[in-house]
Amino acid sequence: MRVLALSSYPVDAAATRFRIWQYKGLLQKEDIAIELSPFLTGPQFRRLYESRSPLGKLAGIAGSVTRRIVETFTSPRYDLLLIQREAMFFGPAFFEWMYQRFGRMPMVLDLDDATYVRYVSPRFGRLGSFFKFFGKTDRLIDRADLVICGNRYIAEYVEKRGTKPIIIPTIVDTDVFCPVEKSKDIPVIGWIGTHSTFPFLERLFPIFADLAKRHDFKLKIVGSGKTDVGIEGVKIENHFWSLDREVADFQSLDIGLYPLDVKGDLDPAWLAGKSGFKAIQYLAVGIPFVMSPIGVCAEIGEPEKTHFNAETVQDWYNSLDRLLSDPKLRRTMGSAGRSHSLATYRLDKHASELSKALVGVCEQHRS
Repeated sequence: MRVLALSSYPVDAAATRFRIWQYKGLLQKEDIAIELSPFLTGPQFRRLYESRSPLGKLAGIAGSVTRRIVETFTSPRYDLLLIQREAMFFGPAFFEWMYQRFGRMPMVLDLDDATYVRYVSPRFGRLGSFFKFFGKTDRLIDRADLVICGNRYIAEYVEKRGTKPIIIPTIVDTDVFCPVEKSKDIPVIGWIGTHSTFPFLERLFPIFADLAKRHDFKLKIVGSGKTDVGIEGVKIENHFWSLDREVADFQSLDIGLYPLDVKGDLDPAWLAGKSGFKAIQYLAVGIPFVMSPIGVCAEIGEPEKTHFNAETVQDWYNSLDRLLSDPKLRRTMGSAGRSHSLATYRLDKHASELSKALVGVCEQHRS
């Protein structure tokens, strides 16, 4: 069985890497061959977010559009079309329609986030939101034979539109994301994210300043997109995100942070649709963490055993204060988190579920 998987972004992007690429080898053992075709190449993806030259970005995108057009004529050789969010990160669902029409094959849509919720792009503003063609996700849901959903909130939305959903959370390979021995240096509190979620962490800065009056610790920040981050009295290690360093960054932490906040302009429905992926990564590497229990995050792990939930400023302070004060508690909670990860988020288990789902759609289409 041959599957053509279309995504907007290459394996540099977490959604492509963890929702499709990491399953490729396991699915191959089930005679399911996945051919991944991202809209942007790795260099184009990095240039899109780093380059200040609009002409350079447009030139790369024009080449990607051309590749999509040429690929349309090869679609009849495949048995199934798998779309990770969308075939192109802007514009209408044109290529999804073309591939499905020319290939005469069923389509499976993968949604790890609530991309059907309208929002203003934090990087590209209202112009970026205009080119996103909100409403496209709804049309793709309606045309799909099956939607693979990252959590039950997305699945409930899909089901209301009359399309069959299955839930496969975004997970990691626990043989790769695994615990390591910690040094006896000062504890490291850490956050690993993106420029768009960094404002959630910034709202905790006063708490870190207060904690620094009682505890000696280091705050590690990865992926903020800022070159200069400072908090009075707090030792800060600030890095740009790197794929090569991804696992090591998580393993280097003693305490993880996962703040989400409904304050501001963000739609609560968008927050509820978040995958909770950062929490799953913390569990896999065996570190305790403090998390906002919003949406699916309220259903991940075992509160008070693998992590602490925090809804108020005082909750955040008290939870971090406890973890900083008690190395034994950190080790106990981290070990419980690792055990929970191995019991709940096994890659082979979810690969088997994905395999059955893809084969089922093809068999139904043939009949």
